[in-house]
Amino acid sequence: MAASLAPAANIADPTIAELISARPQLSMHAMDGLLVDGLPLSHVADEVGTPTWVYSAATMRARYRALTTALGAARLDVHVHYAMKANDHLAILRLFSREGAGVDVVSGGELRRARAAGIPGDHIVFSGVGKSPVELRLALAEGVAQLNVESAEELAMLSEIATAMGRTARVALRVNPDVDAGTHAKISTGRAQDKFGIPYADAAALYAHAAILPGIHPIGLAVHIGSQILSMAPYRAAFSRVAELVRALRAAGQAVGVVDCGGGLGIPYRNEPAPSPAALAGAIAGALHNLDLRVMVEPGRWLVGTAGLLLASVVLVKHTGGARFVVLDAGMNDLIRPAMYDAWHGIVPVAAAEAVGPVSLADVVGPICETGDTFTRARALPPLAPGSRVAILDAGAYGAVMSSAYNARGLAAEVMVHDGTFTVIRTRQPVEALWANDRIPKSLE
Repeated sequence: MAASLAPAANIADPTIAELISARPQLSMHAMDGLLVDGLPLSHVADEVGTPTWVYSAATMRARYRALTTALGAARLDVHVHYAMKANDHLAILRLFSREGAGVDVVSGGELRRARAAGIPGDHIVFSGVGKSPVELRLALAEGVAQLNVESAEELAMLSEIATAMGRTARVALRVNPDVDAGTHAKISTGRAQDKFGIPYADAAALYAHAAILPGIHPIGLAVHIGSQILSMAPYRAAFSRVAELVRALRAAGQAVGVVDCGGGLGIPYRNEPAPSPAALAGAIAGALHNLDLRVMVEPGRWLVGTAGLLLASVVLVKHTGGARFVVLDAGMNDLIRPAMYDAWHGIVPVAAAEAVGPVSLADVVGPICETGDTFTRARALPPLAPGSRVAILDAGAYGAVMSSAYNARGLAAEVMVHDGTFTVIRTRQPVEALWANDRIPKSLE
């Protein structure tokens, strides 16, 4: 399950030094403070301000290469499609595309964004439970490599649209294997009660039906059981069920050439044990190695989560009722994961002197007018003062992409660190932009 805001009674939080040492891109310099790939975060804050998202290009490349190396070592015909819902910035899409990845999209907007990043249609897989007719037409017009169909109803709609357009849709049926991934309920997608996928018992019949529908070319199966998965057991169970279905379909005379294994590999937010790419490759190979399949994976968080952080400044420190509240200029509108999922993120002072100070418990909160605008409670942190800067770690996935303008706060800036320097890849949104498209009725003028 996802870690809660309050530390689990039997698990000690990692220290600041332990958080830094477990992340190769981070280091602490006695004078320059916290560094990302050798670049002082204080320089970013001085030039760009806070809050600001900071991404390590080297970390993203290294993790992609570690994943593809592990999959290759397992002797699998595996193709990686980055799940861009984790972070859809054009620079990040371009980075993974140049490494050789395709993308997995879940909306027409994501498809258009991927194309704007220069990713060709035949490198795109379109997933998602609620594709509209407009989105399906767009996918067919752009020639996407594969549509992961989630229901009989969607299959019928796609057949009608494809036939009308004179196109043939390459389809994988997304199967719900009824496997509990053991993750947070809000990001678990492979249980029978979840909205995603086709019930396992119905999949074979629907596949046979797809084979005779006009405008449809069934090519295989897809499965995705959730996000932030920290155990291989759910993967092994899901892949085993898919392998059984492949065999059953082939025995019935159906052609099955592709299995899309989805994503969901977790990262160690609290330095907890987390599975490696080699473990995932082993789980895939154990179930599918002898089936002569083209295999696909759709990692998102694992590739970008640890590569990003949210740089913030302390507005004030409030002492009340015996508690210490460290109020940041970043809020839940910037990083909503703690409020939405009770997610745990490491928090590290940027200044070296502050990072080694004596610790006491503090609640770290934002400026939003919501009690839920809380990054952590009862966290052991050194003294911090107004103007102090902190880095909220492992925020590269489901951070900026889920940001909002709640409380009329513009979107934070984003920078990418590369080759010892940084580039602003999104400027800070001016507050005036928030109402630029508002229109007042003439009756109120």
